[in-house]
Amino acid sequence: MSGSEERTLRRQVTEVEVGERIEAMRRRRPRFVDERITTAHGAGGKASRALVEGVIVPLLENDALAPLGDAALLEVGGARLALTTDAFVVRPIRFPGGSIGELAVNGTVNDLAVTGARPLALSVALVLEEGLPADVLRAEVTAMAEAARAAGVPVVTGDTKVVERGKCDSMYVVTTGVGVREHDVPLGPEQVRPGDKVLVSGTIGDHGVAIMLARGDLDIEADIRSDTRPLWTLAAALLDACGPDLHCMRDATRGGVATVLNEIALAAEVGVVIAEDRLPLRREVVGAGEILGIDPLYVANEGKLVVFVAADRADAALAAARSVPAGADAALVGEVRAEPPGRVLARTGFGGHRMIDMLVGDPLPRIC
Repeated sequence: MSGSEERTLRRQVTEVEVGERIEAMRRRRPRFVDERITTAHGAGGKASRALVEGVIVPLLENDALAPLGDAALLEVGGARLALTTDAFVVRPIRFPGGSIGELAVNGTVNDLAVTGARPLALSVALVLEEGLPADVLRAEVTAMAEAARAAGVPVVTGDTKVVERGKCDSMYVVTTGVGVREHDVPLGPEQVRPGDKVLVSGTIGDHGVAIMLARGDLDIEADIRSDTRPLWTLAAALLDACGPDLHCMRDATRGGVATVLNEIALAAEVGVVIAEDRLPLRREVVGAGEILGIDPLYVANEGKLVVFVAADRADAALAAARSVPAGADAALVGEVRAEPPGRVLARTGFGGHRMIDMLVGDPLPRIC
């Protein structure tokens, strides 16, 4: 072997070792090293993962705790249940297409739906700011009631607290939901395998852009409305159409579609490749992203599913999604591969690939 060949081989070995070390670090439970909490810890990306898995999960460790799941799966007296809770701190509390009351109901219903659970009941806790106009409170409770009726789930209990003026933005809402899993279909990252197809149930990034428009963060004229809606009907249609060939569902809220894909890829130890030209995107959302330098893949949604389904049932899944209003703009956008494990790649319009990493920082604070 010549000297140049030996150097080339040594360099290749070094690159492989470095790659293996990087992959090992990405799979390791993240360490929380920050001295204080920042808004980035609530954005759904790397900082959020470090907070949850580096601090909260180790202190609460138990068999039922699912840090990367949307709901805990429980069995009580033979009933297969799902339990979830969520807090909503969106600013402003009313925005094009919805409000905090509607969002709180739909978000909790959707966390149950992606586990395959039909929502049974909700609990609502309200944190109200001193000085909040009573008409504003009435409007939001009315929005909750209407959203609950639309989703077919009652609000059965709750709590109310009032804090001093300036201690919260008008109101915060915490919702807890319980649902029953009537389909005997295991769903989760552990079911995802190479060859699966990736489906997105509609246009992405609408909610985050609608919030920015409501705040006046964007100096553009655009008719973008939040996509907040209940997704149980869509999830049920997918379960009925695909059965055990439906492997995983997630609602792409904080951190957007990119964060969901990264979480699934890491948990399943698979690679995910999506095609940028297949992503359902509104022109206005693309334009807003270009102005702010934000990839729409990282922008929050409140009414969109990311679905992993066996390749031979992908067309059936697409047809099922498009058969209900919540999935009318559904599209097959990618596939699962064995390599590179734990990574997400996007195939660009130029034929190359770019890496889609987990969200870093907090480009869009207080959006849900």
